[in-house]
Amino acid sequence: QVHLVEFGGGLVQAGGSLRLSCVGSGSIFRISAMAWYRQPPGKQRELVATIAGGGTATYVEAVKGRFTISRDNAKNTVYLQMNSLKPEDTAVYYCNFVNARSTDSWGQGTQVTVSP
Repeated sequence: QVHLVEFGGGLVQAGGSLRLSCVGSGSIFRISAMAWYRQPPGKQRELVATIAGGGTATYVEAVKGRFTISRDNAKNTVYLQMNSLKPEDTAVYYCNFVNARSTDSWGQGTQVTVSP
């Protein structure tokens, strides 16, 4: 079972930046497509960005041009650089495999709060 630990969240003003990190265990992490998800207050968890094992990235429309997903396979780490943050980006952010289900194992997430 892969263990995932997310960190790097915090409180930031609108327009600010944060860099999230996700460290995973196991060799499968290095070859798997990974994703960042987020769960805004009172809403369901949603996909934010994905990155293939080779580095190809995709983004949902709401974060295109502001967020950048990257990975360092040697460190079993996936990153999410978030710039020009908006209050609507406030959420708990999680990383997991692409197409992870709610019944799969999830980390504790990291809280991102963007003040107006």
